[in-house]
Amino acid sequence: MDLMLNFGIIGIEKESKIIKFNETILYDVIIIGGGAAGLTASVYCMRKGLKTGIIGKNIGGQITSTKNIENYMGYKNVEGIDLVEKFKEQVKQFEISYIDDKEVISLKNEGNINYIELDDGKVYRSKTVIIATGAKWRKLGVKGENELIGKGVAFCTTCDAPLYKDKKVAIIGGGNSGLEAALDLIKIVEKLYLIEYDNKIKADEILVKKLGEYSNYEILTGHQVIEIIGKDKVEKIVLENRNNKEVDRLIVDGVFIEIGLEPNSEFLGNLLELDSNNRIKVDCSCKTSIESIFAAGDVTTVPYNQIIIAASEGAKAALSAYNYLTKSE
Repeated sequence: MDLMLNFGIIGIEKESKIIKFNETILYDVIIIGGGAAGLTASVYCMRKGLKTGIIGKNIGGQITSTKNIENYMGYKNVEGIDLVEKFKEQVKQFEISYIDDKEVISLKNEGNINYIELDDGKVYRSKTVIIATGAKWRKLGVKGENELIGKGVAFCTTCDAPLYKDKKVAIIGGGNSGLEAALDLIKIVEKLYLIEYDNKIKADEILVKKLGEYSNYEILTGHQVIEIIGKDKVEKIVLENRNNKEVDRLIVDGVFIEIGLEPNSEFLGNLLELDSNNRIKVDCSCKTSIESIFAAGDVTTVPYNQIIIAASEGAKAALSAYNYLTKSE
């Protein structure tokens, strides 16, 4: 195996040394995704001396939309964008460059070679692939939502719940994730509104009973959010009663959208084995249904969508890819 350090980049120039992606080169590993899992995987691959490339549509992934992070070891409190910058600094010590304006549109496997096609039509070859494309939060698709992300619109109570102590918040979604988010918040907020599109809560009964132990909440079933209002921060939400079409407004400081995640796995087609939610099935070593393809982070079936878990899975995927390459020589 060629242990020469090598890294590819597409389409940008820097003052530092750059080794561009080359369609004639057979890489040891190409990492798809530039979030916590992908960036961590790149560090481990480069430390192992692998000929490595990384392609990321959005460097930093979901982390960049998280205002404050208080549960990543080494930081009492850090903004998501700042943590991403720290990740980048760690990667750059290997003179690795990356790009975030190209997207992988297909991945094919033929024997011992994987073919990665980008949206510019270029195709790159690699002995192994690490998929770390993450997942995106399902959004409501209403006015004001995108503009207020990080300013009161949030998707992770584990990350952001402490910011809403003694405040009024709304949780959108009455499934298990919505009730679990409510239980994270109910102990610290002044008032909690749980808003469900259907006419009944769909969560497990045990979660409903636990919420019932508190009094500072209100459940609104058969309602949908049609607008989120605020200038520099969330101020109120506009609700429509789906049964009688009446419109009402609630004054809130925050809105947690808990209607699920969508894994970024569309480009795979039928290549790998996925679960019913289109997440990539992996074992404890990040191996997929194809032995030369590994996956890490929120795009996989590994439970709990946390930055620290994604990073550790990226490290595992890199080490597994290295072991595969060593054994296949």
